[in-house]
Amino acid sequence: MARKEQLLRRLDEIGGSLEQRGEALLLLGVGSVGVEMERIDDYSDLDFFVIVKPGYKRRYIEQLDWLEEVCPLAYTFRNTVDGYKILFEDGIYGEFAVFEEEEMENIAYSEGRIVWIDPNLASSKLAGIAKGGKRTETQRREELDFSLNEALTNLYVGLCRYARGEKLSAARFVQSYAVDNILSVLHLLEKEEAYFPDVFGEERRMERRYPSFAARVGDMILGYERTPESALHILRYLKEAYPVNTRMSVEIRRLADQLNHSR
Repeated sequence: MARKEQLLRRLDEIGGSLEQRGEALLLLGVGSVGVEMERIDDYSDLDFFVIVKPGYKRRYIEQLDWLEEVCPLAYTFRNTVDGYKILFEDGIYGEFAVFEEEEMENIAYSEGRIVWIDPNLASSKLAGIAKGGKRTETQRREELDFSLNEALTNLYVGLCRYARGEKLSAARFVQSYAVDNILSVLHLLEKEEAYFPDVFGEERRMERRYPSFAARVGDMILGYERTPESALHILRYLKEAYPVNTRMSVEIRRLADQLNHSR
């Protein structure tokens, strides 16, 4: 069975389990099993919300028999107060949360797909839950100054930490924080290809959305021992994209060259 068919069937089976119990109101598929089904591939998983009747949330979180009846669970990890990360015996991985209706207006999530809904409630406001929750905090910025200067200072601080021997912290400042700051304004620097942007993470599907940057980013993330080299590649990119402060550029290059020569 193809992965897409397997995932969608599993969700339908979960919906059937909920319907038989009569204690749930709605099963909502989100992510690739929501409204973005065309991006399902062999590495996709299940992300879903279960909306239950008042008073049943605790029972559906503390007892997972409603899932076990569909397929035995090989692994469960309660990662939030509302839900779990799970692995079924047949290898399907998933993440889910259980809510009561009144909670949904305070939950940040993107538009989803109604997999199952109590037929008696199809015309109620529950159907509107699929449109998404409260506005999510986007990681994007609409001006270059802040993000690219943050990236520049990330390089400087990171190289200073590397010089002290704090290589892990240095790698995070240079190869993570600086790159994240670039990602936050990448839509201003390069034409974004239309391929399922994710408000929760600009790194998601970056390779399809920003192919030019994707061809260069590997040189910016060279690994634990190569932070100085990574910093120089990032600095080069920043200077091409923005009028970088000359003195900061000189200091960053001086530090990076010094550290490279001392290896």
